[in-house]
Amino acid sequence: MTISSKSFSMKVVNKVVVHAEEPWSDYWLPFTNLDLLVPPFDVGSFFCYKKPSHASFHTTLHALKDSLSLALSLYHPLAGEILWNTVAGENQIHCNNRGVDFTEAVADVELKELNLYNPDESIEGKLIPKKLHGLLAIQVTELKCGGMVIGCMFDHRAADGYSANMFISSWAQITRSESPSMLPSFQRSIINPRRPTTYSPTINNVYALYEPPSKPNHVHSNNNGDHLLINRVYYIESEQLNSVQLLASENGRKRSKLEAFTSFLWKILALSMVDSGSCDEVCNVALAVDGRSRLSQGDGEAKGKLLASHFGNVLSMPFGSKRSKELKEMSLSNIATEVHKFVQTATGKDHFLDLIDWVEERRSHPLVSVAFASKEMSVMVSSGTRFHIMDKMDFGWGKVAFGSCHVPSSRNDSYVMTLPSPTNNNDWIIYMHLPMKHMNYIESHASYMFKPLNADYLKI
Repeated sequence: MTISSKSFSMKVVNKVVVHAEEPWSDYWLPFTNLDLLVPPFDVGSFFCYKKPSHASFHTTLHALKDSLSLALSLYHPLAGEILWNTVAGENQIHCNNRGVDFTEAVADVELKELNLYNPDESIEGKLIPKKLHGLLAIQVTELKCGGMVIGCMFDHRAADGYSANMFISSWAQITRSESPSMLPSFQRSIINPRRPTTYSPTINNVYALYEPPSKPNHVHSNNNGDHLLINRVYYIESEQLNSVQLLASENGRKRSKLEAFTSFLWKILALSMVDSGSCDEVCNVALAVDGRSRLSQGDGEAKGKLLASHFGNVLSMPFGSKRSKELKEMSLSNIATEVHKFVQTATGKDHFLDLIDWVEERRSHPLVSVAFASKEMSVMVSSGTRFHIMDKMDFGWGKVAFGSCHVPSSRNDSYVMTLPSPTNNNDWIIYMHLPMKHMNYIESHASYMFKPLNADYLKI
């Protein structure tokens, strides 16, 4: 195994603004109550491709911009911007066709030379754009080998991972001269609160008022760099996933691979905390739960299809909280039981209906998961394995060689996402945005599980 660490330069050759194709209408789109649970931060994704066999980079760029314009005519909010609506008295998405900043660049590095294990070196500031305006920014970079990288940065307040995936999939289909397999819905009434509002008081245990931190929750005054959040990408082979799932299921209840992985991550983070002397400190782990299928339970096929095509945020973030020394002494199966318990609190229709009603009474206040409202160590786990990005992100010049999410370095929240492997359907890719001290502990004590992503594994 070799990890490339070649430093390289990137040169921007052109910047344009791509607008939605005519006709379009100017209107305001309010946030749903579930959108309001997302703090104001950005999240990115990037997709790497080998050299196209039948098109030049110039031709490819032209096709991407033309198809993006068509895609934005379907996803018109992404061509807008978040502004204060004086009539409504709140921030809303102004669908004004401001357009999407589109950067064209070249980089003097080959695809196989990219250190994808360390996105801080290879992706941040080079192959994915910083969003300065609007809701979406895109960069397309030609590599020295003729391959390319498409990088996107979304405003999370407008789109969760499901929605971002839906847009990029549609953009890819349009580029291939195909009709999108799913048209987005922006119908707000599908997530309206009940009248009168009613909710379980337990919702107060899941969400709270959001106050932007002045510094990362876990940063101490004697910061020596260990608390700096860094990005790393690993792969986990199917044998290890199966082994962890068996250990998590030892108490007689079969746990899912995601539950087993989350349990393993929770324990290894706790062990890292104990190792650094934080035995009595709390470690929180949250797991993102998509509510689209839950909200349509029992309401028929039509509503199910409408929610499946809903563009926005439809997430809840249940979490577990335990002291690191407790987690150290617990078996993986007992931790998995705890994970299963807290996830189950957010898997029913009533939970999401309660959440919508709870937010309705607090619409004027920014909100956040309770796990991230404190100064405790907290990590969000999100599953991207269900998105099938390796198949859907084909723009017409072949399947993606590698794709991943990307958290900007400016974000102070810890985040982990599971992704499908482009080379083995049973393996997982793991993207991590964690404090350096925890990343170092994981690499020292769980290298058998987390293997640094490299060109050999990706076969590029």
